[in-house]
Amino acid sequence: MFVKYELRCAITIVVISTLSLICAYASASTLDDSKTALAALQAKADQAQPKDKCFLYAKLVSQMTDLAGHQLNSGDSGQASETLKLVQQYAEKIHMGVADDSKKLKDAELLMQRTSFRLQDILSQASYEDRQTLEATLKQLNLVQAQLMTQVFKK
Repeated sequence: MFVKYELRCAITIVVISTLSLICAYASASTLDDSKTALAALQAKADQAQPKDKCFLYAKLVSQMTDLAGHQLNSGDSGQASETLKLVQQYAEKIHMGVADDSKKLKDAELLMQRTSFRLQDILSQASYEDRQTLEATLKQLNLVQAQLMTQVFKK
């Protein structure tokens, strides 16, 4: 009976260790894949026609905000801060490039709204040291979202 118990414990430990390694690998792999996808989206947005840039930059801001949230959750606040600075740069590009003829303006506005909500959630869980960058980014995203909403209702 004691041998069966030891065997069960050993099997349980092996299964838990294997699952932990698989999860860690999958997380690292997903992060690498998301960085590659972000680079591709960034290149696409930078080379897009002016009327397409607004939505593509909004999509980029959304995905980068998700990445910053993952970086903060994993304890990499330095990298998250750099990602948030990039979010601010792309939000500024949206702000400067919004035009009446932008495609998918309503979609971009909704995407920015959801991104602001996600960033607000990240902010509520963030440490004191990370709050300044998060608050500045959130303020800028809210400004861009309001500008997009004004453009949507202006049409």
